[in-house]
Amino acid sequence: MIALIMAGGIGSRFWPLSRKSNPKQFLKIFGEKSMIRMTAERLLPLIEWDDIHVVTSADQVKLVKEHLPEMPHDNIIVEPFGRNTAPCIALSALQLGRRYAGNEIMVVLPADHYIRDNRAFLVSLELAKKAALAENLVTFGIEPDYPATGYGYIEKGEAYGNGMFHVKQFKEKPDRETAEAFLESGNYLWNSGMFCWRIDTIRKQFQTLLPRIESLLMEIHNHRKDSNFDIAGTYLKMPKIPIDIGIMEQAEKRIVIPVSYGWSDVGSWRALYDLSNKNDFGNAFEGDTIGLDIRNCFIRSKRLVAAIDISDLVIVETDDAILVSKMDSCERVKEIQEELERRVASKYPQ
Repeated sequence: MIALIMAGGIGSRFWPLSRKSNPKQFLKIFGEKSMIRMTAERLLPLIEWDDIHVVTSADQVKLVKEHLPEMPHDNIIVEPFGRNTAPCIALSALQLGRRYAGNEIMVVLPADHYIRDNRAFLVSLELAKKAALAENLVTFGIEPDYPATGYGYIEKGEAYGNGMFHVKQFKEKPDRETAEAFLESGNYLWNSGMFCWRIDTIRKQFQTLLPRIESLLMEIHNHRKDSNFDIAGTYLKMPKIPIDIGIMEQAEKRIVIPVSYGWSDVGSWRALYDLSNKNDFGNAFEGDTIGLDIRNCFIRSKRLVAAIDISDLVIVETDDAILVSKMDSCERVKEIQEELERRVASKYPQ
């Protein structure tokens, strides 16, 4: 088994800590190790450094080398820029297919997820390997414990064996009422965005379901030694589409493994608050804080923060910015990032 870690995002919902110059996957959110470091080390009992690969954008290659010095530099697959997960996986499968046998098992993981029970995670990879050998596209469905509206869902179909199921259908992020119905039915799982398949299996799926991506990749591959060929311009023509929509929702042989190992995509400050240790009043503090009558707040600061009579707030301070948000509005932080991108003033670094 080989691993591909996707590490090209900017973590816009983790502003002001996550920036283009130092995205979320390179931050030390839990202890002294970055998210990408934790993701790679999680694999080591099963996969060696030589078989761990990272796909990232050109401007993040240096960060990958700094955080994963044990991984061979040749294992970094470089996109000119991000075009969502389908193009980056297609590019990676093409390059890995030249290095490994077509029936080699390939597990695909985002660089910025949190998993508490590593042993259970490795067990699920072994299960996925067995299903992937039979040319199935395998994904990992998180057993939900509340009606989340920030995740897509996977509906289980008929049993496949060994606790695995055929995928009946994928569902986009639901509203609250729909999410509650999903939870009550017991037949829906959160879509984790983690996958496992044979290299040749996913290559065939791209050729069949996303031929535009395949043809552009072959054009780049055939001209890779031509110094006059515009690789970036050609890559810019890639359809900007996630693997879920482009492949997983359309493919036929799809298997889901229900898992429960303390998973989180740590997609927002609210998600980090949920994972954090809290005091008797539901507060999670990182840094020196004095709180008088405050409840259910997340405060992260390098300086002393004094708060009085507040509840359900997120307060995050960095050297040049302060975020204050209602806990339930944390998903909107990416709108701040989008607004800053529209500004050209240098005092708002990205």
